Amino acid sequence: MQTTILITGGAGFIGSNLCEYFIGKGYNVVCLDNFATGHRHNIAHLFQNQNFKLIEGDIRNMSDCVDAVNGVQYVLHQAALGSVPRSINDPITSNDVNVSGFLNMLVASRDAGVKRFMYAASSSTYGDSENLPKVEHIIGKPLSPYAITKYVNELYAEIFSRTYGLETIGLRYFNVFGRKQDPNGAYAAVIPKFVMQFMNYESPVINGDGNFSRDFTYIDNVIQMNELAMTTTNPEAVNTVYNTAFGDRTTLNDLVGYLKQFLSEHDPAIATVDVIYGPNRAGDIPHSLASIDKARTLLGYNPQFSMPEGLKEAVSWYWNNLK
Repeated sequence: MQTTILITGGAGFIGSNLCEYFIGKGYNVVCLDNFATGHRHNIAHLFQNQNFKLIEGDIRNMSDCVDAVNGVQYVLHQAALGSVPRSINDPITSNDVNVSGFLNMLVASRDAGVKRFMYAASSSTYGDSENLPKVEHIIGKPLSPYAITKYVNELYAEIFSRTYGLETIGLRYFNVFGRKQDPNGAYAAVIPKFVMQFMNYESPVINGDGNFSRDFTYIDNVIQMNELAMTTTNPEAVNTVYNTAFGDRTTLNDLVGYLKQFLSEHDPAIATVDVIYGPNRAGDIPHSLASIDKARTLLGYNPQFSMPEGLKEAVSWYWNNLK
């Protein structure tokens, strides 16, 4: 029997890349999305594929969740309202989607006899912990409503594993970037936003002095982690959480340097665009760096793309698709 995977938020940045990858690997893929932040054009090329099915629905609606998990063996739950600033501006909606919607998906998956439930956790769960690198068993207090919702996801997943026997694996994503990441909107991530601004000769604004650092993680490393989490047969590897990152950190100033370097290969004038420094942003942590030892040991994770390697790929994609 052909394996069927449900990818919630499958029209979003990470979800659409997962849809494309697993269709290419010969799986049946069901995509559930309400297009609040995802885009139809991200998955339009899959509509004619007989192994792909789109359900337009909302994880806040239990009946949509029940429909989506019907006949599914694995769930890759990506649907969420991302963004720390969005959660600060509207904590209620973030909670509705990220907590209530998550619980709906767990219940529906349990009732449908889903084999394993992988979900997008977040590095924001580390909160005010100053330990570097971040190791999975040491977290601090959350610094935003978004961070609270993602931590609650981990607590619910653990309870569902213990109480109902549903296998769960949480992937704490660290600043994922790459093709199909939306550069537009009030809550656009820093890399696509800066790429578009540079391509338009606009000066990007860095929050703070540019010395804050992040473990920027290319999309193909994230796809690898999802596949390993889904296919592992190691009983010690399930019912836990993993950092999903490259295991290196880059300052925002260095990021800008890389962006200018790679973009000016397409258009030399971009090298002359200056950046503007603004105030620090509420809820931001200064530094983020993941230990990926646990994922290496238990899942055999071996990320293929460093930050500069991934960034060069991403810049090329933006140039060819959005210029």
